Amino acid sequence: MKDKRFIKLNDNRKIGDTYSPYIIAELNTSHFGEISIAKKMILKAKESGCDCVKLQSWKSDTLYSKNFFNKNPISKKFFDKYSLGNKQLKELAIFAKKIRISFSSTPYSEEEVSFLVNECNPAFIKIASMDLNNFTFLKFIAKKKVPVILSTGMGTFQEIDNAIKLLRRNGQKDICVLHCVSLYPLDHKIANLKNITMLRKKFKNIPIGFSDHSVGNTLPISSVALGASVIEKHFTLDNKKIGFDNNMATEPHDMKVLTSECLVAFNSLGEEKRSLTREELTQRKKMRRSIFTSQPLKKNEKITLKKILLRRPGEGIPPNKVSKILGKKVKKNIKKNSLLKLSDVIV
Repeated sequence: MKDKRFIKLNDNRKIGDTYSPYIIAELNTSHFGEISIAKKMILKAKESGCDCVKLQSWKSDTLYSKNFFNKNPISKKFFDKYSLGNKQLKELAIFAKKIRISFSSTPYSEEEVSFLVNECNPAFIKIASMDLNNFTFLKFIAKKKVPVILSTGMGTFQEIDNAIKLLRRNGQKDICVLHCVSLYPLDHKIANLKNITMLRKKFKNIPIGFSDHSVGNTLPISSVALGASVIEKHFTLDNKKIGFDNNMATEPHDMKVLTSECLVAFNSLGEEKRSLTREELTQRKKMRRSIFTSQPLKKNEKITLKKILLRRPGEGIPPNKVSKILGKKVKKNIKKNSLLKLSDVIV
């Protein structure tokens, strides 16, 4: 059966129900503005089994108003220190391509979108949760005709639906939607992973994923079991360092476990149709019960419940056929503890 719920990214990877989970290492600001650290993170993400590394294209003036920074001058210093310029982003995109891991970023202005598309050749454009209702920005992105992955944190269902419709009206065909709760770190008790199931039902032709902000691997692995095709997880070399959301980010060793276990979860899903493997059919003969004699039976003797036992292996008459042989006579003498066969019974 052809998979209708899939999109093809610019790295030629397909995302959908029949494809292995696409794992995105979100570098955020855990590079602390240092390109050498960012390159090491990209290399470690590759070694950990991630499919893609994603950065943030923001500059301080594309996120907050000048009035905000006038009141919070220390915040501006941090934002300026941790942001990456266009030259650095392009260098990192080239580095990622060189070591064969896909690259993307989250832009926050039209200028950043254009640079990302024209100079960095991203696998997709990531739309942040904060821009779910930024219709002018969504229209601009849609017209770039680059696949988009849309985060939905802080958004109502109606806002999600409106954003998808707007993207489609403006020519965007390849859309993936991520369930997201915009809290850092995310408490598992309010992760609401059943939203993945809900979104899959509401948007039948759109791959659904999970943008995870929790500590540990339980939630992303669970989300794959619920049908998530994409996992986005914050990544760091050292989560003991102080930084924006760095303490909740995943280190390389744990990311390697995550990528491996998500694949295990995916490969264990199988299909909704009930079917038995050849191996299980063989096992059934070993583990199910058959009818055995509990005492010696003489030729023409009638079979009663007291004269039979139900024991392994299941190579003879199954338990659900007991009523078919009760009161029937046996054709020959049969020893105690013998496997009773239909050929032994006069029917």
